[in-house]
Amino acid sequence: MAANPKAIVWFNEVRKGDIGLVGGKGANLGEMTNTGIPVPPGFIVTAKAYFDFLEASNLTDKIRSLLQSLDVKDSERLQETAAKVQKLILGTPMPREIADGIKQAYREMGKGLVAVRSSATAEDLPDASFAGQQSTYLNIQGEDQVVAAVQKCWASLFEARAIFYREQQGYEHFKVGIAVPVQRMVQSDASGVMFTVEPTTSDRNKITIEAIHGLGEMIVSGDVTPDHYIVNKGDMKIVHKEIKSQEWKLIRAENSKNGDTNVKVILTPEEKAQQKISDKDILEVARIGRRLEEHYQFPQDVEWAKENGKIFIVQTRPVTTLNKEQAVIVHEIHAAVLLSGAAASPGIASGPVKIVAHHSQIHKVLDGDILVAEMTTPDFVPAMKRACAIVTDRGGRTAHAAIVSRELGIPCVVGTEKATTILKDGRVLTVDGTQGKVYDGKVKINVKAKQKSGARIKTKTKLLVNLAQPELVDRVAALDVDGIGLLRAEFMVAQIGEHPSYMLSQGRGQEFVDKLAEGLISFARAFHPRQVVYRTNDFKSNEYKALKGGEKYEEVEENPMLGYRGASRYITDIETFKLELAAIKKVREKYNNLWVMIPFVRTVDEMARTKQLMESEGLKRSADFKLWMMVEVPSNIFLLEKFLAVGIDGISIGSNDLTQLILGIDRDSAKLASTFDERNEAVLIALERAIKVSGKMGVTSSICGQAPSVYPELTEKLVEWGINSVSVSPDMIDVTREIIAKAEQRLKIK
Repeated sequence: MAANPKAIVWFNEVRKGDIGLVGGKGANLGEMTNTGIPVPPGFIVTAKAYFDFLEASNLTDKIRSLLQSLDVKDSERLQETAAKVQKLILGTPMPREIADGIKQAYREMGKGLVAVRSSATAEDLPDASFAGQQSTYLNIQGEDQVVAAVQKCWASLFEARAIFYREQQGYEHFKVGIAVPVQRMVQSDASGVMFTVEPTTSDRNKITIEAIHGLGEMIVSGDVTPDHYIVNKGDMKIVHKEIKSQEWKLIRAENSKNGDTNVKVILTPEEKAQQKISDKDILEVARIGRRLEEHYQFPQDVEWAKENGKIFIVQTRPVTTLNKEQAVIVHEIHAAVLLSGAAASPGIASGPVKIVAHHSQIHKVLDGDILVAEMTTPDFVPAMKRACAIVTDRGGRTAHAAIVSRELGIPCVVGTEKATTILKDGRVLTVDGTQGKVYDGKVKINVKAKQKSGARIKTKTKLLVNLAQPELVDRVAALDVDGIGLLRAEFMVAQIGEHPSYMLSQGRGQEFVDKLAEGLISFARAFHPRQVVYRTNDFKSNEYKALKGGEKYEEVEENPMLGYRGASRYITDIETFKLELAAIKKVREKYNNLWVMIPFVRTVDEMARTKQLMESEGLKRSADFKLWMMVEVPSNIFLLEKFLAVGIDGISIGSNDLTQLILGIDRDSAKLASTFDERNEAVLIALERAIKVSGKMGVTSSICGQAPSVYPELTEKLVEWGINSVSVSPDMIDVTREIIAKAEQRLKIK
């Protein structure tokens, strides 16, 4: 898809790998749409259209000359230069074919009110947060107005804050493009932000949700202080609620078609005191969040909205501010508290106050100052980089000030209500972002306990990781992990974008082999010599059908989850499976740490025939090539001895599918979510049997479903039963290693 020449694409035409074409925001909107997440519909004006505009207008050299000698740390000069570049872009007519294409797409989506959002091609990556650097325009209506809003988004790529951020992150200005999603506007009754990890403490077992009345712009900007809810990720129970008084809400003005279309509405005393969404809605939002994290295999920062009783997801991105060291520091401070607020970014710092009433004053903030503001916006980022701590009057833990502070690693306290009123410039304070407290003066800090940073914990039980995305591999390979226990094929096949049978029919089978091998080799190389267990492609028929040429080769199935998938495909569509085996062989010529795991094996005969096919293609079990089988169908449990007798080296329990099939519950069902639980007695009996039988027969056992990442007590049981390895999502590596170590210590396993 990345090579798609089109200037405009619809959400269902792109996936998460298409960042180069549609930016991080656009790629995620496409991915969620294709995954069945409730996303308001829309289309994307691609980065190609933006680059075509620059080329047709000969703007690149003019912009480069303006930026050439710019010192981005000179805030006033930065603002002046940014204004000149934006004026240049906005004053240049858009090419007619691009403008006409936007108008046609707008007509096809049914016109009406839309949100026009920026989506930079370097934003929303797992290690770089470009969120908030470019502009969004809401409640846009009319063909000409949509075209104008798109051009404003292009210009916003050169906002002062965006220029500064790219320079700081080392991105070349003209290698970062900008796409523009145009999406049906949600007139939200309530809205908010969700982190599928507790953002301040990096607690992976918690989901944090913040909510306000009305449209969602005020929550990230910090204009109002939101309700704060915490949900246990495991049992989906609400464990904490903070209900905040909201003075006003933002809604669309009824009689306005464009421009400043939002108005503030003062709330009644009853409305001010209300919980913003019901407990039922909190849990529905949390369940969608857990599903997104499971899909992306990485904690997510999600924007949601509720309209007419329905929850919509309008954006998701990776959380870029996780505490990677997992250090636990306990402070004792014996001093009078001057201000209290929400603990938004951990740590303690002291320094003089600098009150900034408007972003035009950010030059006042010097290195080591404490930035104090009503709230911050992306324009404050240059000053935030110089500050040693940040304190705001308004906002919650998902406000801009909180997110950026966590990214910068500086303490932050938000929602103090009166910091700008009672503080004066130059006053020395101590900010405790861990406890949400501000102290007068520079206070004495006693460090009570500290876990050594980077200390490696040794365990007999191997800790493996589940991976799918090549862009994460180098970062994850550097962590304390023994290898990959589940390398998913589906992301790489989706990146290729064409049905393998379709490519075969065109005589392009080798192209599929080469592209798949290219993806596989990035994982094998990064982890060598550690094991990389590749699960052969487990696309369902509907997912295969969505690939280019797929409609010719895939039948419509009522329930693809229980349909033509896994091993049954391999022994039926043999030529396609041979392409996958050829890619594996190609990688193993250089890297012998790549192993194979066969998914969704319904019968012993399926396993035997699949193994025979592999051997006929030269992939035979050996000292450095292991064959594993997924255990995710009840028949695998009942007939495990017969499956193992076929001759396999290892099993890996897919606890998601196994639980689904044992309990007869669609794992995506919201109504039955509370019953879907890997700790159910029937599931536990199956897990115990799988581990103990494989152990007796000399076959290694592992688990790669979501359960170990969610239920620490289940991980302890797995270790007790003798499991050889546990494979978890990247964000759970450190936590799970500690759980395993404690379980082994208790059981005296050495």
